Amino acid sequence: MRLLLYNIRYATGTGPAFHLPVPGAGYLRSSRKVLEQITHFIRDERPDLVGLVEVDTGSIRTGMINQAEHIAASLGHYTASECKYGSGSINHLVPIVRMQSNALLAAPGVTGERFHYFDTGIKRLIIEIELEEVCVFLVHLSLKYRHRQYQLRTLHDVIARSKKPVIVAGDFNTFWGTHEIYLFMRASGLRSANTLGLASYPARTPRVELDFILVSQGIEVNAFRIPEVHYSDHRPLICDFEIRKQPAA
Repeated sequence: MRLLLYNIRYATGTGPAFHLPVPGAGYLRSSRKVLEQITHFIRDERPDLVGLVEVDTGSIRTGMINQAEHIAASLGHYTASECKYGSGSINHLVPIVRMQSNALLAAPGVTGERFHYFDTGIKRLIIEIELEEVCVFLVHLSLKYRHRQYQLRTLHDVIARSKKPVIVAGDFNTFWGTHEIYLFMRASGLRSANTLGLASYPARTPRVELDFILVSQGIEVNAFRIPEVHYSDHRPLICDFEIRKQPAA
């Protein structure tokens, strides 16, 4: 199977113009051209699973286009998406922001879908989809170190309930790389598919390992790569894996 993880920054693109006329102004200008470029790239990679971080599910920024469903339609995939802010967040009242989401796309075979929430931080969503042999979780952790540590504790407890092998993917915002999540991985029995610690951010000249695909026992990683793609400020992660057959009791 192939998992593709990509923080697409709402298909707003990159480059110096993103911060004109004021810093961050580009967040208000989603590009249909960039969305098509991202869609074509993902489709050409032929993934079985896609984790999309920072996806717009239909605001005025995109002309009411649900980016997750648009990409899923090109793949023929199932879609699980939700606003990444907690249900009590004021962000649910703010135009554009209330459509800022994360999404998991999967080829047919999904047997369950669940949404969990951290109790701290602004970005609180944990998406879980269950397949026949594996559970996949998608996260986008807080920019604040203290909040990330609380969130990792909650994430540990959530994935510990799974009776199947587990994959945890997402933008962890770990500015210290794997050092910051070492204890979480040890406690959860996870290991990084990115064994070389390749950086994924910023896309033009990656220096920091912010994005992760973590796998549990029972999952064999066959290949991992970070393509040189510049449609977002992050580069995508691609992991080929297989589920080891467990011996019958």
